[in-house]
Amino acid sequence: MNLTDLRILVVGGGFSGLAAGIALTGRGASVDLVERSPEWTMDGAGISIGPASVRALHMLGAYERFLREGAGCDGMDARDASGAHLTTFPTPRLADPGLPGNGAILRPVLGRILVDLALAGGVSARLGTVPVNMVEGGGKRDGVRVELGDGTAADYDLVVAADGLYSTTRDRLFPEAPAPTYSGQGAWRAVVPRPGEVEHTVLWVGGPVKLGVNPVSRDEMYLFVNENRAARDRIPESEWIARLAEMLTPFGDPMLVAAREALGPESQVLFRPMDNLLVPLPWHRGRILLIGDAVHATTPHLAAGAGIGLEDAIALAEELERAPDVEAALTAFGRRRFERCRMVVENSEELGQLETTPGMEQAYTALQAESLRILAQPF
Repeated sequence: MNLTDLRILVVGGGFSGLAAGIALTGRGASVDLVERSPEWTMDGAGISIGPASVRALHMLGAYERFLREGAGCDGMDARDASGAHLTTFPTPRLADPGLPGNGAILRPVLGRILVDLALAGGVSARLGTVPVNMVEGGGKRDGVRVELGDGTAADYDLVVAADGLYSTTRDRLFPEAPAPTYSGQGAWRAVVPRPGEVEHTVLWVGGPVKLGVNPVSRDEMYLFVNENRAARDRIPESEWIARLAEMLTPFGDPMLVAAREALGPESQVLFRPMDNLLVPLPWHRGRILLIGDAVHATTPHLAAGAGIGLEDAIALAEELERAPDVEAALTAFGRRRFERCRMVVENSEELGQLETTPGMEQAYTALQAESLRILAQPF
């Protein structure tokens, strides 16, 4: 198909939605994007970007700015709870042999990079509104008639819903779809000063919690801790810093001692329960398609959740170009993406079970290595 003939609505202004806007306008489509929040908000601390995600950012034209405003590196070390080296995972340079294959960045910074690219590429964005009604086959374009909460309405050839883990579009389209499930772990995240010896990603596994550090800029690093928690309960924000410091106390590795000592009243610390979701195919009904966390939300154990959402956007644009019509493109898209996304969701969940189990360090590193090998393959 010639994408210049398509008018597309993207629902959701997170990473997947913005990437869809970038990929689709880059191939000539006319794209409107609506986002529930009245402002561009990418909450969270840092985000690790593995080689497959680096490749996706490069394909979207975002990676060189990522390197200027985040941090690129090569290699990822795994240590046991005592600090002894277990293995080094290679991070192949999938995007460009001259650019680092791995990295991390602050979430709001990556969000702004994608917003700027989307708007510069011609995406028409409207904040503070969402669809309140979508009628298949309505309107003048024989596609989808969309009514928004701000009282406006328009006709689209395709609606791409990237509205996240708790997608209202998914609830409307597939009321029988599985609900997100709690993984049994909570994610602790903090941004702290970066010691000079932190040059790339380092993980500690096999202890009471799984920890990691990753540079996010010249002066800062991203600290992440995965804690086993039986219940999906809430923890008062006033307790976050003290609890995180307590979890670091048993670890004597100088990197983690420095991270713990850097925590203070001004530290940016976040806690979130981790959830999983994998919706069976099809991911579309008529001319409405779900992508990203709306159909395949994963825990962060492979640093691939955002990346497979970026890949969705690229794959969708490619399938629309190849296919004779929208229905064929959406069917091909689902078949192309499902197995890869299933692997990320299910292997991430298994890694979460292995990473804090004493004696399972070798099983953990073997599964991590195999998963990264698969992710490095073309998508």
